[in-house]
Amino acid sequence: MDSLHIVILAVVQGLTEFLPISSSAHLILVPAILGWPDQGLLFDVAMHVGSLSAVVVYFRDELLCMTRAWLAHVFHRQVSADARLAWWVIIGTVPAVIFGGLFKDTIETLLRSPLVIAATTIGFGLLLGLADRMARHRRDEYSLGLRDALTVGLFQALALIPGTSRSGITMTAGLFLGLNRDAAARFSFLLSIPIILASGLFKTRDLIASTQAIEWDLLLLAIGLSAVSAWLCIKLFLSLINRIGMMPFVIYRLLLGAMLLYLYL
Repeated sequence: MDSLHIVILAVVQGLTEFLPISSSAHLILVPAILGWPDQGLLFDVAMHVGSLSAVVVYFRDELLCMTRAWLAHVFHRQVSADARLAWWVIIGTVPAVIFGGLFKDTIETLLRSPLVIAATTIGFGLLLGLADRMARHRRDEYSLGLRDALTVGLFQALALIPGTSRSGITMTAGLFLGLNRDAAARFSFLLSIPIILASGLFKTRDLIASTQAIEWDLLLLAIGLSAVSAWLCIKLFLSLINRIGMMPFVIYRLLLGAMLLYLYL
């Protein structure tokens, strides 16, 4: 890949990773339209490092409070809202880890096709719209309980199917549970941290084990661009979501899915 490809794909990835519109759909569509080759392991690693950096920097204060509270609960049995939220993030990650370990090869070989991505982009987009319309929008993320965390975690496991959108499906679950839009988004973003970290570590291991030469200048460029664009995306999304709702993203997903069907049917 040359530097222009890296610049465009890194920005696309950063902008779509945390929006409920499926980054995998975009990373298939953009190269298909422009006639570019597969991005490769180098870009995958950069994508994960950049996205993780963005969400950790944005939520650094909350993460510090949650970590301190979680340690106080583990070692001193001090119960607090931040400690519970930290546990819910951990517990909500478990289903995706289990299902990912069991079905990773099947998903990557059988389900990673443009038509599957088109179907999930449209189908789960409609589900997001339904959840937003039906939601009571009364709860915040600190009101979640164990059953809620497991429910969101099971929904997150569906994001192993390409085109689902991890952020989209976890926000959908949060809205069905009565969270307000901001809370559903914030819990989704916090829940992304262990998943992105684990996935990035596996991709890094694969990159080290491969014979592909590591072009450090391109790697750092991709990390920086994806991190900056992802941070801006999180900030703008959280500032706007309570006003605009989920419908603009639902409509966008329907159009994106239709374009994929047009290109690949």
